[in-house]
Amino acid sequence: MSEVRSQKGALILGGAHCSLEIARSLGRQGIPVWLVTSDNPLARLSRYVRRKFWWQGPDSDGAAGYLIDLARRHGLHGWVLFAGGDSEVEFIARNHAALAASFTLTTPAWDVVRLSIDKRNMNTQAAKLGLALPISCYPRSSDELANLGIPFPLIIKPTTRRSLLHFKAWRADNQRVLTARYKKAAAVIGADRVMVQELIPGDGQNQFSYAAVCERGTPIGSLTARRTRQYPVDFGFTSTLVESISSPEIEQAACRFIQSLDYSGLVEIEFKYDARDGQYKILDVNTRAWTWIALGAAAGVDFALLQWRLALGERVAAISAQPGVSWRYLSRDLVAAAQEVLAGTISPIGALHSLRHAAAAAVWASDDLLPAALDLPLVAARVLHRRYFRRAALP
Repeated sequence: MSEVRSQKGALILGGAHCSLEIARSLGRQGIPVWLVTSDNPLARLSRYVRRKFWWQGPDSDGAAGYLIDLARRHGLHGWVLFAGGDSEVEFIARNHAALAASFTLTTPAWDVVRLSIDKRNMNTQAAKLGLALPISCYPRSSDELANLGIPFPLIIKPTTRRSLLHFKAWRADNQRVLTARYKKAAAVIGADRVMVQELIPGDGQNQFSYAAVCERGTPIGSLTARRTRQYPVDFGFTSTLVESISSPEIEQAACRFIQSLDYSGLVEIEFKYDARDGQYKILDVNTRAWTWIALGAAAGVDFALLQWRLALGERVAAISAQPGVSWRYLSRDLVAAAQEVLAGTISPIGALHSLRHAAAAAVWASDDLLPAALDLPLVAARVLHRRYFRRAALP
């Protein structure tokens, strides 16, 4: 029997911490939130998710039909659809017209998304705009590795996050390691999806992001942040300590990219400061919510609520986040801080000082306790899973 809803709500596809925060942000305003997922169960635990559904995932046959039928059966026509992960972004972008007939979308169509979700396309677009970026190559075979013209150390990584490799990047300090790891990556995902890039020196103090919710290339709510620490500390899967800052240079570079796409929706653009030439170099563009999105509300910009209001056609005044506000993923940040102490990049006293109170948290919320109670065992299981595949994959 169908359920007719008088108030339009939000349907979140997949994701973990970002989806949890979207649910909390909207749920606290009395907005109905439903979740459809095939992966991480974290957001399912929130008291603000009223209905939960398992599905076969965005890559399954009939995924679009499943959502369209869900909307029909439960009276969800016009509900705002949020993508919680890269797979969900690509799925919505590629099925934009079909899904737009049932939902209000916050993900752009494929002609926009393809220029950001693939790093080769992103780098091409950034280069056209004259933005600073790391030297990158896309060798078609291992025979081309000898003449890349990039000094070691290098990193090997997939051109998209949607890969079968259980790593974000591999480091190569010499030709032998570069060749071995390139061959391994190419064998798994194909040479056309592997890139080799210069390694910009520096730790989390050199990592930055610009996050925004945009409408036709104009940021409506925005925040610039230093991603001070990450886990793992070399090439992190997730940030663990993020602080809002003021940086007109990063903001200007990010806005040029956003404007070039006439972009609408949530976006996070990652940069790294290169002390060798004093430039902020663009690394990645996420056309979806990001892990530390909860920092926004703590700093005065509730990204999820702004996006929901914009999607439904409300007029919203532009707003920027307050600098000096921090967000922490405590369980992972403790480990990351300990790793930095052992590596000698921070003193024990410095580590303790860095663990001071943060205004926003990845999981903890006094009005929504269950996700925090079960996050640690979920993290432990996923870390062990990743380590197993990482060891199996490394040449």
